[in-house]
Amino acid sequence: MTVLAIVTVLVWIAAFFIPSGEYEKNADGNPVQGTYHRTPSPLTFWGRLSNLLMSPVNGLYGIQDAKTGEVSTHNDGSLYGSVGVFFFVLAIGAFITVVFATGALDTGIGRLAHNLRERGALLIIAIMAVFSLLGSVEGWSEETLGFYGLIVPLALALGFDRMVAVAAILLSSGIGVLCSTVNPFAIGVASSAAGISIGDGIVLRAVMLVVLTAFTIFYVLRYAGRVRTDPARSVVGFLPGDREVAKQSADQEPPPLTGVQKAALIVTGLTFALMIFSVIPWASVITGDADAAAYGWQLDWSFPELAALFLLASVVIGVVDRMSEAKLTGTIISGAGDFISPALVVALARGITVIMNNAKVTDTVLHALEGAVNGTTSAVFSIMVFLVNLPLAFLIPSTSGHATLVMPIMAPLAAFANVPKSLVVTAWCVSNGFMNLFVPTSAVIMGGLTLAKVGYDKYFKFILPYLAVVFVAICGFLALGAAFG
Repeated sequence: MTVLAIVTVLVWIAAFFIPSGEYEKNADGNPVQGTYHRTPSPLTFWGRLSNLLMSPVNGLYGIQDAKTGEVSTHNDGSLYGSVGVFFFVLAIGAFITVVFATGALDTGIGRLAHNLRERGALLIIAIMAVFSLLGSVEGWSEETLGFYGLIVPLALALGFDRMVAVAAILLSSGIGVLCSTVNPFAIGVASSAAGISIGDGIVLRAVMLVVLTAFTIFYVLRYAGRVRTDPARSVVGFLPGDREVAKQSADQEPPPLTGVQKAALIVTGLTFALMIFSVIPWASVITGDADAAAYGWQLDWSFPELAALFLLASVVIGVVDRMSEAKLTGTIISGAGDFISPALVVALARGITVIMNNAKVTDTVLHALEGAVNGTTSAVFSIMVFLVNLPLAFLIPSTSGHATLVMPIMAPLAAFANVPKSLVVTAWCVSNGFMNLFVPTSAVIMGGLTLAKVGYDKYFKFILPYLAVVFVAICGFLALGAAFG
């Protein structure tokens, strides 16, 4: 929030010095290459000051005038603000909180880990596959902090070290988020800011998810096997009493899943399955034609329908769990309240684009970047988007805030490089996910390492070769995505 507030003021000041200009737009509202021209600034000083003060409000529910392009809450026109995404984030927060209130998800993962406690390799594979899938579909990251107390003792009891447990948790959920398929906090927010469906580009991201998850599991298993064979090869070593405490903790069986918890897990799985099905542009995926007419059974849902889905699912799970009316409504409100921060970040970041839009400097920035991408191949362009966003991901640790801020600039550039906007969204997503695998400003990274009693220097040394391979693989996948459109 602080970073975005500073960026808001800096962008407002910069708009005084950046010349106003605009492109001619085609029927789809995209800029036409080569049509940029300078225009007089539409704002007085007091208009600019109002633009600054109203930016968060306009970022939430500002309306864009069809003729002038100005964004204001008093206009008639189309919605420019991010209120749809804002409410969707709150609905997701309510849903996740209700699911956790049933105890179904953490108990289910605990049971899985306990049942596989004698089969070390299978335990690692199962945990990493589940965490990666959860990271891809719902941004599972902070939730992993609750599992160190279970998985660290299990890993030690099986002859592994603490790094195996850390890697199994952090890298699996991290690679899932990096290869987000329908993660609402990454792909959802970025797709909305780019003006495309959340399902666009899902095939490439799904292939990346399978390949990079398999490599991540292989990397962790390879290290785990070396440590189990020769404990002296451990990167972190062993603390006094590790083996004794680990064995005692590993033998403590978690409570079994109740019938109600099983039903809650089924409803959760069906909800995410319906979300995935509803956002995929099936006609385009099946025919390979981006402009193919939608099938009759194709839902083509967007944020309003998805918000309604998760609110309804929250109520259904609460009823299945036999929550009282007071507990269910309280849990939904509490969950939405817990997610108000990322929701506000989206509105604040969108407000920055409103400042640029109303001062008519957005197209000037696009024109400057147009020269940079002119003549580049689509593969080079997609990799450039990935590289440019790496430092931005470090400066703006909020995934949703980063997406909302850069997509209005990056997405139109896709037309100049003849690549689909979905590839720009994917390139942005992998850059954000890549940085969040190791940046020391991440609460998930530092919190997890603290809970596992592993030093950041040891962790970084362990994942450095892994990061190099993933970096090369990302560039390869982006080039393939550009080649096949």
